[in-house]
Amino acid sequence: MVLFKRKPVQFLQPPLVEDESVEVWHIPQTGEVFVTYEAYLNRLDFYNQPRFICQITGHSGLTFFEALKSELAGAHEVDQAFPEALKGPILRRVQFQTISRIDTLVDMIYDEFKADYYPGEVVTIIQANGERVTGVVRDKARIGGKVLHDGSYTQPSTRYVTSIDGSPGDLQVESDHVYRDRRVFTKSVLRSFIKKTVIRESWNGAPWLVKHDVAAQYHIDSRIPPHLRYDSKLLERRQNQLQKKVSHPANGYHEMNGTSSNKFQNFSAARLPDLKPKSHKVIKTHHQDVDAQGDTNMFPAHDQGPLPPNQPFRFPVPFRNSMPPPPPVVAQPHPEPPPPPPPPKYPIEDLQLEPRDDYVRPALKFMCSDPPEGVVDSVARNDKILMKSIGPLLETWDTVNVYCEVYKLDSFTFDDFVEAMEITREDIPCQLFTEIHCALLKQVVSSEEGGGKLLVDLPELDEDEDGEDEEDEEGSPSPEPEPKPTGRATRSSLAKLEAERIKAEAAAAEKSMEPQVKHRAPEVLVNFSWTEELKKREFQDGGWELIMVGLLHQLSKKPRQTEACEEILSHLVPPDIEPSRETVRQQYSKLDLNLRISALQMVCLLTIDTKAVRGYMDECAETMTGYRKEKIEWQRNRKQTIEDLKTLNEQRKILLPENMPPSPPADEVEVVKVNGDVKMTDADETPEEPSEEADDSDIDVNARRNTRRGGNRAAERKRKREEQERKKEAELAAAAKMPKQSKQFVKLLKDIQKKEDFIKKCEDEIATIDNDLREADCARTRILGKDRFWNRYYWFERNGMPYGGLPTSSTADAGYANGCIWVQGPDEMEREGYIDMIPEHQEEYKAKFKMTVPQRKKMEEGRTSVFNARQWGYYSEPGEVDSLLNWLDPRGFNELKLRKEILSYKEKVITHMENRLKVLGLSDEEEETEDAKDDEKEEPKRMSTRTKMQASEEPTHFRCLNWTNNVAIEELGHLHSEPAPPPKPKGRKAARKSRN
Repeated sequence: MVLFKRKPVQFLQPPLVEDESVEVWHIPQTGEVFVTYEAYLNRLDFYNQPRFICQITGHSGLTFFEALKSELAGAHEVDQAFPEALKGPILRRVQFQTISRIDTLVDMIYDEFKADYYPGEVVTIIQANGERVTGVVRDKARIGGKVLHDGSYTQPSTRYVTSIDGSPGDLQVESDHVYRDRRVFTKSVLRSFIKKTVIRESWNGAPWLVKHDVAAQYHIDSRIPPHLRYDSKLLERRQNQLQKKVSHPANGYHEMNGTSSNKFQNFSAARLPDLKPKSHKVIKTHHQDVDAQGDTNMFPAHDQGPLPPNQPFRFPVPFRNSMPPPPPVVAQPHPEPPPPPPPPKYPIEDLQLEPRDDYVRPALKFMCSDPPEGVVDSVARNDKILMKSIGPLLETWDTVNVYCEVYKLDSFTFDDFVEAMEITREDIPCQLFTEIHCALLKQVVSSEEGGGKLLVDLPELDEDEDGEDEEDEEGSPSPEPEPKPTGRATRSSLAKLEAERIKAEAAAAEKSMEPQVKHRAPEVLVNFSWTEELKKREFQDGGWELIMVGLLHQLSKKPRQTEACEEILSHLVPPDIEPSRETVRQQYSKLDLNLRISALQMVCLLTIDTKAVRGYMDECAETMTGYRKEKIEWQRNRKQTIEDLKTLNEQRKILLPENMPPSPPADEVEVVKVNGDVKMTDADETPEEPSEEADDSDIDVNARRNTRRGGNRAAERKRKREEQERKKEAELAAAAKMPKQSKQFVKLLKDIQKKEDFIKKCEDEIATIDNDLREADCARTRILGKDRFWNRYYWFERNGMPYGGLPTSSTADAGYANGCIWVQGPDEMEREGYIDMIPEHQEEYKAKFKMTVPQRKKMEEGRTSVFNARQWGYYSEPGEVDSLLNWLDPRGFNELKLRKEILSYKEKVITHMENRLKVLGLSDEEEETEDAKDDEKEEPKRMSTRTKMQASEEPTHFRCLNWTNNVAIEELGHLHSEPAPPPKPKGRKAARKSRN
């Protein structure tokens, strides 16, 4: 059972539902049913807290569902690993044990059973010749000890009848010659088995009880003995307390004559054993009224029953005269108002924070031509892309760049990828576009050297499609003969029969009509086997385009992809054009951008399930495991070094007063200032000062080097040497003025410096390993986080790839890979559960915050929003990142995590955004537009036309044409789209050796 605060989770009882048509909510893992959605959500919130413990594994910090899943997996492993023959005997031994600690119980059971074996158990047997064989225990006999003539006893022994594998007969062996596998019966496995099958109540002294279903399976008596029940234990505890009270009375007889301030304290329990006043009834006698108003210390606080009949209670006469007057009645004060509720403890749910109308989220940009409804002033970067294609475009780019080592592709920027997908001119061949398709197709079918096998799962292609159509046409039923009118025929009956005949002919004509042909892919693939051509790597002269047609035609047999494949094929092999290799190539070059994206995404998703990609994932996972172990080792060394450094600094403080330099006179200080040296106040800071000055000088040198030309390099080197010589002279002079320090102190300073250098090295190694872990984390794309409206934020360089792509890439000088923060709308469940809620919850939210969640979304997100997971926007400028951070509220759960992630990568994100703007030339355009605006303000008659002229010019060069697939050239010796070069001819010596 899942534990919460070390106690089993108690499930709620099902409510009574009289009306069966009422709507209820159900949690399938627990079987709980709720009649209100609020109670259902509260229970789910409780279960989603990371405060539960898996009882079998002992793992803590889990949600209820994670702990339940861990328990089920652990229970399955325990059932498989624990010997079946030992389960019954061990459970009988554990039943009704009163040992409170499970560790002690496990130790006791383990010691009893580690050398005891039971029928049906697989054991290893040592034969007389010393050979070890595997067998099964069939029976056992326990032989007791006996008394010898000298009065000593022999130890009891056990004999086992075993059957050896592969041997027909049985073998009797002693217990010393039998043992089981150490991995089968261990304390950890035994502990997990006991936790799975046994329960124990929380009161002190409760026995361990085998679960009812397990006890029934192994025929174990589950009736608890009377002396182990809770009521028996409680009664025994009360009797012990009563005996203690009787043996040690609180007010004994010896106190009767004592001097006590309370007059009623003089009565002991032995003197008045039958005093049982009734406080809930009003008795009219005077002495009983006085009794009820007397000192409360006289009687016990609880009701002890009525007085005996005909025996009214009487105080003794001397005490009656000395009774104190009744206490005055004090008026009950008015109850104080309840204190105000405590302030909320942040963070809380993001939408439970007060709405903010003072700050609006920075406006999103949209790359598509159809931004979401209600978007005002959207920046449409590309009129050819639709919103439905943005997600597949990003997914394909990210997949190809993350697994570029598998595909043998050079990394490339997202802008180059979009530009390559846009080029539709036949006279401009784009290597990036062609190489991506050919590299992905190579993962579908292996080469001839690899056997030419199909590496992905494809639907079977129906053969003889035309023959089936002809058979359908031939086997179509002929129209039924016209029924003859029975009986007397009239004009109305004949007209009715004529109408039915015409209707039947029209229906038969509709059935006999041939389906409209959408494309001519089967015709172009009649004498073309795309798998054979792909096996041979025939990609030239429209080869890969025709292979794509064959692959898409076979993928169209999948019901989910039929519509998309048919649409692409209708453009590649239209019915009004004679299909051929050349026409397919021409049609692919004219294909719509959105259809290109869809076709490439289908092939990309096919390759994800191949063994090559899965093997790369497993390899990266193993690499990450090694990185984590290495990181732990460096962290351990860093921690130990910091502790050692702390000890050394304490020793330095002790020795510092004896090694302090004397304070120099005022004139020497002035001389030092004139020479430019820095006054030394602490001996251990001497090695740091020159390094700082060297850093400053290096910065100055770099600044001068950037402004100077190459002709002044010799003078620069000469000046640097002179500065270094002056620094050395100054250091020597300062060292001569300082008093001679003790060798112990100097050695201590060197040790401190070594420790500091090692700590710096550890931190550098940890940072390097963190970056390696980030690059090797390729299993899934990790998001930065979610905002208050459950929008997802992506920075695709976050994991799975180097920050700027491969450093050896042909476009590595760009300095970025994607360069944008992408924002995706909420998925369907999040939108329905948190934003577009049912009217009742919307009204409740409106009563609390005076607006609904959609109204708040519109107010706080401004004029640009994304409403579902198929809509994408982006940020591409550094200023927008700062504005986004200011908009995020760290008091909410989602935005606290999102803000933390953005801050951790902010420097890299801004650098990549700036590099992207420089590469695309957008920063220069922005500066020119700002200059133009300033000119218009100063001189309204002069209009700057620079931006208009640049906008009207057509692009003469595409950036993506600079990309080259260096990875394929280095590893394969040629591009993917090119045929493999012929093997080099052997030399004369090699040929002679092969002949011989």
